[in-house]
This record gives sequence, structure tokens and C-alpha cells, in this order.
Amino acid sequence: MKIRLVLLAAILCSMFATAQTGLSGLSNYIYNGKAVIGELVNGSYEKVQVHTARDLFSWKNNLLQLTTKGQQEIQRRKELSVTLKFVRNGKNEQKQFRILNDAFHRNPVIAHRGAWKRLATAENSLASLAEAIRLNCAGTEFDVHFTKDDSLVINHDADFKGKAIEEHTFAALANERLANGESLPTLRAYLEAGMQQYGTRLIVEIKPTDKGPERAALRARKTVELIHNLGAQAWVNYISFDYEILLEVKKMDPAAKVQYLSGTKSPDELIRDGITGLDYHYSVFENHEDWIAMAKKNQQVLNVWTVNDEKKIRYFLLHQFPMITTNEPELLFELFKASPSVSQ
Repeated sequence: MKIRLVLLAAILCSMFATAQTGLSGLSNYIYNGKAVIGELVNGSYEKVQVHTARDLFSWKNNLLQLTTKGQQEIQRRKELSVTLKFVRNGKNEQKQFRILNDAFHRNPVIAHRGAWKRLATAENSLASLAEAIRLNCAGTEFDVHFTKDDSLVINHDADFKGKAIEEHTFAALANERLANGESLPTLRAYLEAGMQQYGTRLIVEIKPTDKGPERAALRARKTVELIHNLGAQAWVNYISFDYEILLEVKKMDPAAKVQYLSGTKSPDELIRDGITGLDYHYSVFENHEDWIAMAKKNQQVLNVWTVNDEKKIRYFLLHQFPMITTNEPELLFELFKASPSVSQ
């Protein structure tokens, strides 16, 4: 009994420490033609050493850098992994990072819940993810919920087949099927499938909860932890309607790319809190056109949802939005090819 209590106390202390200090990470995970990749963030670091792939990476001037051979190899192999050893906040740690060659598509097409409409498959399914990748969408969005037993699953609504996700275990939900016959996807399965390619970003929407702020913070932490454990940081953008969830994500990983969905804050308000992007309903931008210029001045990422009408798509292409979330990715591609260039 005493041993169990000691183990429980150790686990709780570990969880508390993670919540307080967040995760070790890099400021960047993408090679864009320069040897310097980035610095370590979220802590005080000492005695940093490259533990693996020493012929491909070096640590100089407090920065992770690719060697000449490393620059050649990452272009040939598309990604490289490196493990760093360091002392962080007085404690020994080591962590593996996946660095990608920048091959992400330069178009504004973000497939909303995957590309499912013309394929006539289920939204938020692995098939819709695969179709978005096949279309060469710049990104594909999907929704993350939390089960009763703390499993992260992909579904838009808080209910799945009449069952409240947060009030059922994953095992109870896994017995049901999506409209295309797939089982309810886990976040792990979705990320692992998305990480098999290097052109389409993974836009992770962490859904709000009515179970209180502690539960919301926990689902944010669990999501970020899984993304770090898989080495998926280079692929992922985070979005949420819950502002506190985004702040928790930034606490866990200050370098995380995050976008707010609710449309209740100006770009200047967001930037003061370190929120690097805004992803608002199209009506918000139509009513606050000045926010578009404000966001560009702040160098924040602009995204808009959910734009399916041709006239509205043309409006946001005209304003050179780098990201446009749509249920009609094929239509957006057609209009984009005839539109002014959109820098991303």
C-alpha cells in the first residue's frame, strides 16, 4: 500500500511539473535552405550536446544546425532525426526531434474535416485525410475530443452515434462505425497517417469541453504531449474556440503555431498573448476588414472558415489569405489557379 502511494505521488508530481514547465522543444523544425534550424525553448538549458546523428547536426552558438552533409541528406531523405542531451531547469533530459525539408504545398487550400464531399466519404475519417493529401491541399483540418478514459479521438460533434464522447470510454465508442465503415479514429492514428507525407499540414482543432477548465487544460496538454511524443511538431497547427486551451498549448510549447477561432479578439489583442494566428468565420472579416491589414502588419497567419461559396472564395483570394478552410477544396483549387498569387 505504501509503495502504491509513493508511486501515485511520483506520478502526480511528474504531471504537475509538466503542467508548470511545459515540454522541451525547438523554435523551428523545418529546413528552408539555411543551416540554422533553431534554438531550444521553454526552459533554461545548459550542457547541450548532439547525442545522435553527429555527422548531420551540430550545436553551435546555442543553436541546432545542420552540417554540410546534413543539408545534403535532408534534401535527399526529406526528414532527419536528432537526439539532443541537455540539462533543463537543473534536470538531465534527452529528446528526439524530427526535422523536415520544407516541401509543404504553397496554396491556400485547407480541407475542412478532410476532403470528403466529392469523394462521398465520411468527414474526419482516415479516407478524408488521405483524399486531402492526394489533392495536395496545403492543410487538412480535424477535430479532437477527449473520452471518459482520456483517449484522444477524432470527431466533429461532442456526441458519436448518440453517445457523449466525454462520458464514454474509448472501448465503448470503438464498437461504432463511421458512415464509410471506419472505426472512430484516434488522434494517434490520424497523426501517424498524416506524417507519412510532407506536403500537407495537419490542422488540429482541440474542441472545448463543458466539464470545466481543468478538463479543458488536460485535453490541451495531452494533445501537445502526443504530438511531441510522435515528433509531429513540424506538421501541426493548433486551432480552438477555447482561448484558454490555446494559452495552455503555448504554455506547453511556446513555439507552437496556434490560431483562435471564435472571432472575439482583434489581431492586436491576440499578439499580446502570443497567439500567432487567427482563423475566424468569414463574416467576422467582412465586418472587420481592418483586421486583415492589422494581422498582416503583425505577421500573424490569416485563416478563415468555412468558405464554400464561389463569391466568398474570390473575396478571400483577393485579400491574399494564405489559408482558406473549405468543404470544397476542389473548387478552391480551380479558383486559386486563376487568382493573384498568395504568399504563405
